[in-house]
Parts: sequence; C-alpha cells; structure tokens
Amino acid sequence: MLSLTACLLAAGAIPSVLSALVEIDLPVFNTRVSPDGFERDAITAGGGVPGQAIIVNKGDSVDIALHNQLDDPSMRRSTAIHWHGFFQARTSYADGPAFVNQCPIAPGDTFHYVFDTAGQTGSYWYHSHLSTQYCDGLRGVFIVYDPDDPQKDLYDVDDESTIITLADWYHDVAPDAQDDFLKSGTVPIPDSGLINGRGRFVGGPLVPYAVVNVEKGKRYRLRLVSIACRPFFTFSIDNHEFTAIELDGVGHDPVVAQNVDVYAAQRVSVVLNANQPVGNYWIRAPPTGGNPNGNPNFDPQLTKAILRYAGAPEVEPTTTGGPTGHKLTDAEMHPIAQEGPGKLGDGPPDIAFNLQITQPNPPFFDINGISYISPPVPVLLQIMSGAAHPMDFLPSSQVLLIEANQTIEVSIPGGGAHPFHLHGHNFDIVRTSNSDVTNYVNPARRDVVPVLGGNMTFRFKADNPGAWFLHCHIDWHLEVGLAVVFAEAPAANRAGPHAQITPDDWLALCPKYDDLDPDLQ
Repeated sequence: MLSLTACLLAAGAIPSVLSALVEIDLPVFNTRVSPDGFERDAITAGGGVPGQAIIVNKGDSVDIALHNQLDDPSMRRSTAIHWHGFFQARTSYADGPAFVNQCPIAPGDTFHYVFDTAGQTGSYWYHSHLSTQYCDGLRGVFIVYDPDDPQKDLYDVDDESTIITLADWYHDVAPDAQDDFLKSGTVPIPDSGLINGRGRFVGGPLVPYAVVNVEKGKRYRLRLVSIACRPFFTFSIDNHEFTAIELDGVGHDPVVAQNVDVYAAQRVSVVLNANQPVGNYWIRAPPTGGNPNGNPNFDPQLTKAILRYAGAPEVEPTTTGGPTGHKLTDAEMHPIAQEGPGKLGDGPPDIAFNLQITQPNPPFFDINGISYISPPVPVLLQIMSGAAHPMDFLPSSQVLLIEANQTIEVSIPGGGAHPFHLHGHNFDIVRTSNSDVTNYVNPARRDVVPVLGGNMTFRFKADNPGAWFLHCHIDWHLEVGLAVVFAEAPAANRAGPHAQITPDDWLALCPKYDDLDPDLQ
C-alpha cells in the first residue's frame, strides 16, 4: 500500500522537487514540570513546557508521527493536535480539532499528520485541540523560515534564540479547573505568566527569568507567539521601541510602536534594534484576563524576561518602564505587496454572517442562540460520507454551509473580549472592533482577531474546501460553546482537484476512540 506521503506527491499536494519532506517524531507524554517553581504533572510534547519546537523551511512538507504515551488519569489521555495557522489544502483531516476534523488519538497509538506547508512562511504553533487539554502543557512553536524573505533587509538575526513564547500557567490540572469553572461560573485565573517557559508566582521561588541575548548594533526579528489558554499579553521592552512586520504568518508593512497586545493564539514579529547602552533591560508581558484578586498566586507584573546585551553583567535589570508610548493596532497594519493587499475587493459579499454572542445560561455561551457542542461524528467525516445540505449535518444548527469561491463576510457585534480564530484560512479585518471605519483597500490580514465589545468584521475567500472551525481561542470559552463550524464546498471535498486525502489511519481513529473506556478518552 502506498504511504500517505507517496499519495500526496502523486496528487501534487507536495511539490516533489522544490520541497523537502521533514519527518518528525513527536512523543506526547506525562511528566513533572515546574516552569514557575511549582512542581506538577503535565502533558508535554517532548518533555518540556513549551513543547518541542518544530522548525522547517519554506516549501517543506512534514510527516509528524505523534506518539500518544499519555497515562496520567488526572488529565485527558486521548489527544488531537492542531497545527495552528496552516491552511491544510486537501489535508483537512490533519487540521486536528477533535470531532471537527478527526476523532481523538487513543493512548498507546501513533498517528501521522502529513501535510504540505504550501508556501506559507512565518510564525505558527501547535496545540492540543481536545477539550482544554493544551492548558495542561501540550503546546509549542512551529516556525517556517523563508531564505528569500522579502523583508529580510529589515533584520540581521532571526533564529531559534529570537522566538519568544507567551503563556499562562495553572497549578491545577485542566479537568479540575474546568469542573470548578462549570460549577462556579468563574473562568480559571492563571497562577503565573511564562515567557519562554519561565515565570514566577507570588510567594514562589525566584525562578531565573528567560534571557534573550543581543549584540549592540544588530537588528533582531523577535517572533512573539502567544500559546495562551486565556489572557492577552501587553509586550514591551524597557527603553526600546520595535518595528512590527508580521501578523500571524503574513508579512505587513513596517510600523513602529512601543508596545503591542498579543491575544491568545496570535503571533507578531517585531524587529528590535539593539541600539541602547550595553546593559540588561526588562522584557515585560503582563497578562490581562481574570482579576488577580481571584488568585493570590497571580501577579501579572511578574511575567518578565531579560534582554541582555553582550558584555552586560549576568544580573537582573534595574530598568523601569512598561506599556508606554504607541500601542500597535491592527488598523494601522497593511500587508506587503507580495501578499496582495485588498484582494477581496469592496463589493458586496456572497454570504454575510452576523454572529451574535449571548450568554443566557452562564457559564455557557451561545452564537445566534446555539451553544456549540461536539458532534457525534467529525464534521469532515460527515462531509466525506455525503453530507451536502444544512440538514444533513449533525447537529445542523452549528454547521454553516458555504460554497466554493464565495466571498464570506463575518461580523461579530460584541459580547466581551474574545479572540476569534478561523481554521483553514486567513482573513482580512475590514473593520476592527469598536470602529466605524471600513478598509477594503489594504486591511490587516491574519487568522486571530479580538472582539472587544464592539462590532468587528472580517472577510475571506472560500477557496479551500474542508471542515473549518471558527471559535474563541480562550480555551475555557470554547469548552462552553463559543464556536461554529464552516462546511466549505462539500461536494469538492469528495471529488475533483480539491478532493480530500483521507489516509487509512485517519479512518481508523473513530472506531478506536469509540471502543475506549470513558476514563481513557
């Protein structure tokens, strides 16, 4: 039998000459970690928090062998991984959300995610997409470098040392925190914030902060990657400004700022010019999300790292600062010419969805009167089995049908601070939250955008058949219903040039999962 990789090559889904196939083993297992000095059991990819970094180059395809070795009964033991930001053309099965694109991977099983990065470059990440499992540690970065980056003249250094992860951390395991949330209605408040896997909590040990090393006179591309379950982080560096050049894998024209809010799952590349006197400077990223009074361990101001110039002493900084000066906004960011800014035009959309968030039954959320629940059969499997009309889907009320090549407009009027992520696509933010200004000429393009209590509108082209989640990326909110699913061009998934590739091990996932005892799911 041909391997999935061979099938992809034969189908043209992986360019056989221009790209390399990168084979990656990703063991997922339980281990004890203490990123903020508090020791607890966690779920890790490769043994660390954050997990094993995945680094490839433009044009590469990947074969990621995920080995599920989870055995701790206090946390979920099945798993499913989302490769955040990748379009997954013809490989919607590999997108990862449990019960949208696949059934979870049973403990003891190995599953191969094989997909083409398809020319995408920039900053991405991966995380569990089963319940709130990634809050227990299963999250890491996925970077696609471009040797011919059209913006490479703006920086001198861009390597693993300049990747900066921003995370929240919890001392309670996610199932316990989730149970408390469902009983109390209070969204879990983190115990600490982490930068590159290190942080501190009130009264805890003085864990050494992460250090970003620079040399005076060089320019550094810092890839800020939020791998958070809940809060957004306000990123700044004392005595320095920076130049933003990327949002969620999309190159944008340079904009100078002194701080930026990075919401859950967002990525921002900023260029730092190391032009200050040799010394140590605080990198600050205080999280916002949950009243610190609700968790005595949590002090947002402890979420820091150190920018250290070569020749500076190895001591903590004494600098003062914080999020002062100009705050970067999506409204001022415009894609570079190579990205085709404004390519969707200003004409009326083919379909306009207005998604009204309400909360009639706290802590559960509704969108247009429906609280999302996982379907009994993955939406993609329903499509591949013949579902073609709204009433063919189970449950039909939370699946939105769109057809090939339609221009889709989504408006979310408000209802709190929710960073919404669309799978399978980037989108153009034609109206940012709380703005009356529309921009169809060169709007910011990304895959996560916050709804901040006021109307926000984005557009995308239905040019990628598949089953695609749209959801709040506060993981606790997703768990209580803040999501819908797009079923894009159902017939095109089954036949024709965009037909889905469905490997045998994907088809075997549901029978294996359904046979598990509930405590192994």
